[in-house]
Amino acid sequence: MDSANTLILLCGLLLVVSILAAVASNRLGAPVLLTFLLIGMLAGEQGVLGIEFNNPDVAFFIGSSALVIILFDGGMRTHPERFRVALWPAISLATVGVALTCTLVASLAVYWFGLPWPAALLMGAILSSTDAAAVFGIFQSRGLQIKERVASTLEIESGSNDPMAVILTLTMTGAVASGNFPDWYWIGLDIVWQLIGGLTIGWLGGRLFILAARKLPLSFSFFPLLAVASAISIYALTAKLHASGFLAVYLMGFVIGNARLPQLVHILQVQDGLAWLSQIAMFLILGLLVVPSHLVANAPVAIGIAFTLIFIARPFAVVVSLLPFSFPWREQVFISWVGLRGAVPIILALFPWLSGVPNQELYFDIAFVVVMISLVIQGWSIAPVVRWLGLEVPLKARPQQRMPLSSIPSKEALEVWLYRIDKNSPACDHTWKELKLTAPATFVGLIRDGEWLQPETQPTVEEGDGLMVAATVKDIDEVSRILASGGKGLKVSEKDFFGDFTLRGDLTLADVGSFYPLGQLDDRLLSTTIADYFLQKFHRRVVIGDMIRLGDVILTVRKISDKGDIESIGVKPVKT
Repeated sequence: MDSANTLILLCGLLLVVSILAAVASNRLGAPVLLTFLLIGMLAGEQGVLGIEFNNPDVAFFIGSSALVIILFDGGMRTHPERFRVALWPAISLATVGVALTCTLVASLAVYWFGLPWPAALLMGAILSSTDAAAVFGIFQSRGLQIKERVASTLEIESGSNDPMAVILTLTMTGAVASGNFPDWYWIGLDIVWQLIGGLTIGWLGGRLFILAARKLPLSFSFFPLLAVASAISIYALTAKLHASGFLAVYLMGFVIGNARLPQLVHILQVQDGLAWLSQIAMFLILGLLVVPSHLVANAPVAIGIAFTLIFIARPFAVVVSLLPFSFPWREQVFISWVGLRGAVPIILALFPWLSGVPNQELYFDIAFVVVMISLVIQGWSIAPVVRWLGLEVPLKARPQQRMPLSSIPSKEALEVWLYRIDKNSPACDHTWKELKLTAPATFVGLIRDGEWLQPETQPTVEEGDGLMVAATVKDIDEVSRILASGGKGLKVSEKDFFGDFTLRGDLTLADVGSFYPLGQLDDRLLSTTIADYFLQKFHRRVVIGDMIRLGDVILTVRKISDKGDIESIGVKPVKT
């Protein structure tokens, strides 16, 4: 009993310290995941607490389970429009990019460090995939709103490139252990089955959960638990069938997250906490597993491979993979820089350890150092780089609190939203009737100095008020546009980013040229609408924040419909 209580105490203390350290690291701009890794190392056998942990099986089990929860959460937060602009570029990065990264890392490891080809290819395979936990975690913790084409590409890539990396790692692990390489066509068939099997089982799992959520008479408190249990079951079933379990749970999350279930808000709230708990547990256990003195012994090779990966292999793989899609160069630079390595390479490095290949701990130690360097160099610099490249857009206006009316039967999800009014809010200094919302929403009242001002009193909205409305989830964008001030926390406001004036997307360039100095335009372009001109320039993958300079003005896409049509354009003069 005493040993059990000591273990519980240590686990609790490690969680508390990790959470408090995460607050401090956010203020310093440090990657939170790096903090968790360092705390794990400090608690390890050569650290402050001296905890001896040398069980790769347990680490693999915890790491895989945590990744399932993280990918499931990431899938639920991925919206369909992201696939419209980024599906095929992300797939290219997840397949061609992974293969190129593996090959380049292996080639330079052989040329510079004299590693044998089988060992070098295994190392390249382990390090070839980006990490969903790192990408999702850093974007979320920094509150970054990046241009949708870039963010979507990175998130879909990180959620879908695990199958390729797993297949390459398993193939090379078997080759190193046995000395025999399988035929290339067997590898190709394995990749196809991993993808098809993962996608099929993930889609079916999502549809079955949606059916269960609509039919089962469960308390809403049980649905988050049912969702996690279902995701873990789908992962295990898919992996048992030798398909991609990680891809299956990511797609399952996507299907559930876009089904407009009334229970979804509850599920997401619980999932957010579970995803963070999973990240903490995963990085702590991996930090405990490492022996710092071993890292020092392999540091020269690991540092060389890390810089090869960051500055050579990743940029080359991105440029080649995105060639057919005509991405702007700034976006390619950022995608190259945010090839973050996290827990996935460290977990993949456990495959050789568990398989008993020669120098089994070498792969783990090198992967660990590479991940540390990636989190320090790339993770720490994400916010400055995205602003330097001009890829950040104003945050979408959203309510400060969302309260689902889950017990009320309705075809559409009903919620009560609370908006904290500031001086930039369009609702400030107006009564509810003066706002004239175009979306249906019911005024519930104001919270002022802790008191509820009821709608019948027709109060004027003031700075600092909490304004409450009831509406359906599908109208959240339109309602928030009036009741919340977008761009909070950014260095650039919506006005500075989009300009003072807004134009309809169906206006022609000739119409715009009659009001603004667009410079010399080809006569054939004068009859082209602004929307069509953007579609031509960005190869039909237009997102909010895309800019074009014409003469002395900058046109910026401000609003896009659910169908992908450009509805409005911001106009601002070129700064001199």
